Amino acid sequence: MTGMASTAHATGAVGRPKRRWGTTAVGLLILCVMLFPLYWMVNTALQPDSGLLEVDPVPHGLDLSGFSSALAEQGGHLLTSLIVALGAVVICLAFSAPAAYGLAQFRLRGARTVVFGTLITQMVPGIVIANALYSTYVDLGLVNSYFGLMLADASLGIPFAIVLMRSFMVAIPREIIEAAEVDGAGRMRTFVRVVLPMSRNSLITAGLFSFLYAWSDFMFALTLNTTDHVKPVTLGIYQYIGAHVGDWGSVMAASVLAAIPAAVLLVLAQKYIAAGITGGSVK
Repeated sequence: MTGMASTAHATGAVGRPKRRWGTTAVGLLILCVMLFPLYWMVNTALQPDSGLLEVDPVPHGLDLSGFSSALAEQGGHLLTSLIVALGAVVICLAFSAPAAYGLAQFRLRGARTVVFGTLITQMVPGIVIANALYSTYVDLGLVNSYFGLMLADASLGIPFAIVLMRSFMVAIPREIIEAAEVDGAGRMRTFVRVVLPMSRNSLITAGLFSFLYAWSDFMFALTLNTTDHVKPVTLGIYQYIGAHVGDWGSVMAASVLAAIPAAVLLVLAQKYIAAGITGGSVK
């Protein structure tokens, strides 16, 4: 009996590593498939003199002339995207954080209905909102303005930010808020000094997603701008591509440059994102 048990244990020990290796191999294969478009984009950017159908699978050298051309032509648009995205983040958090706090901690009638309605707004097609905003923006004089585009892009992230931060703030013990009020802090001071620091992970997560929404926005940039005064990089790359594009290296280089800020932010904030999305507990 003992010998048979030992044999079964040894067989199981051998089988488990094989299963782990198989799972790892499948995971690597899926990762390679998902990253292949990114690799081809970088590969094409490093071969600026090649046509789209003439790109070698592996670049033979580091030709950065495509990046130089992309920076010269799209550098201003990248800066515009950065300004608009950061402004959208500020507006988004300024509106969504107090709204989430009120829905989480105050006993408001219909709070769940409001949260459900907030989720429903994300199902509305962007073109519908863009067309409705355009006529309003014309009356308010916000067309072709940085602030107008910031407001529009902030509206993309506000519903998600409210739902995310509310789920985090609901878990903040009421005793902590009451203790701050007993010490003489008003509702605003309690919100700023107690609630916001405790909700740091959800704030960072909401701010990051709001930045990504604004950074990748194309619909509002196309609809709410009629001149080249405010042109984000998404619109710049769109107008960069014509029916007879010959310089695909510069196009792909501009796409790589546009992807770098989002990738860097995701890498730097990944631990806060994980904590913010799965948050809901207080140490």
